[in-house]
Amino acid sequence: MQQQVDPTFYRTPGEAVAAPPEQLAYVAAYDPAGRAKDAMAVIDCDPSSSSHGRVVGWSELPTAGNELHHFGWNACSSALCHAGHGDNGPLERRYLIVPGLRSSRTYVLDTKPDPRNPRVVRAIEAEELAAKAGYSRPHTVHCGPGGIFMSNLGGANGNDGPGGVALLDHDTFDVIGAWEHDRGDQFFGYDVWWHLNHDTVVTSEWATPSMIENGLNPEDLLGRRFGHHLNFWSMSERKLTQRIDLGDAHQMVLELRPAHDPSKTWGFVGVVISVEDLSGSIFLWQKDGDRWVANKVITIPAEPADPELLPPALKPFGAVPPLISDIDLSVDDRWLYVSCWGTGELKQYDVSDLSNPRETGSVRLGGSSAASRTRARPTSGLPAGPRWWRSAGTVGGCT
Repeated sequence: MQQQVDPTFYRTPGEAVAAPPEQLAYVAAYDPAGRAKDAMAVIDCDPSSSSHGRVVGWSELPTAGNELHHFGWNACSSALCHAGHGDNGPLERRYLIVPGLRSSRTYVLDTKPDPRNPRVVRAIEAEELAAKAGYSRPHTVHCGPGGIFMSNLGGANGNDGPGGVALLDHDTFDVIGAWEHDRGDQFFGYDVWWHLNHDTVVTSEWATPSMIENGLNPEDLLGRRFGHHLNFWSMSERKLTQRIDLGDAHQMVLELRPAHDPSKTWGFVGVVISVEDLSGSIFLWQKDGDRWVANKVITIPAEPADPELLPPALKPFGAVPPLISDIDLSVDDRWLYVSCWGTGELKQYDVSDLSNPRETGSVRLGGSSAASRTRARPTSGLPAGPRWWRSAGTVGGCT
């Protein structure tokens, strides 16, 4: 164990909540057309600053067309639980690991010399990821025990899989290999997270690269071809131990949000859409004896809309789906935030009673043209995903 512990490694969620607020936030920026270089924008989060809420740094990457996605830190509170971290010196929450979903290239940015101008210090090329781990299309990064966990949608060189989790070295950022030793029937990849104190890794499911490369194909959706399982793994043995089918009507099981309290064995996962009624939903997973169970606890219905404003696949429904793109759980495990990308709404739920979440607020941020035109004062923008800064890594070490 490192002799000096990074002060942002918190042993409990309470310590994280009580810590000084962050001064800066990092936001991925990219050109959808793939012509301008991708970049990392730095936002001033200090309320007392004259530049509060403004972009105060802009670090361009060497290339364009990466389509930056969910990035994360090289290290976090999980380092407190496991020996071997920081053997080459003190381990710091210092480097941003930024994967490119389309290019399969991953950049490592150092934030320490000048936090407002992070600089690229390493590029993990698609060829290294394919050769050492057998994966492509990296999506989500979590600093974890034994290395950095990076989920992937595709197999080597962009083929359709199976997708899974690659392990990166904490210090060198070299690709160590595929994390899984025995994947069983798991095929689709998306998010990865865990219950550290309970030897459990959880993964979710989206699609293969060919299913998303050129946008959504309605035939894939109506044919119920997207992922609809939760996968539970033994962290120590790296093998699949249980799969829960949420039902093939529930297409695209995406963001995993386990309890921040490491003693708890529950979490929430967002489902993008039901092909039966276009609703979005949130499922609660929890331990029941030796098995895991999952139950739907939130349903967000589609919003009525003029069929003439809808694409062909939605006309028969006469409604706009909420399309749950992201969810986030507050550090104290009290509030769940849900992004409805389709209808342009960000919802807040009180989840003190896990099985009966209570909606306590919402804000409209835009939405599809069909949804926006039903409201008097439409705004631009879509709520892609809420983020708590300290949720970028696991909050809560050993207890």
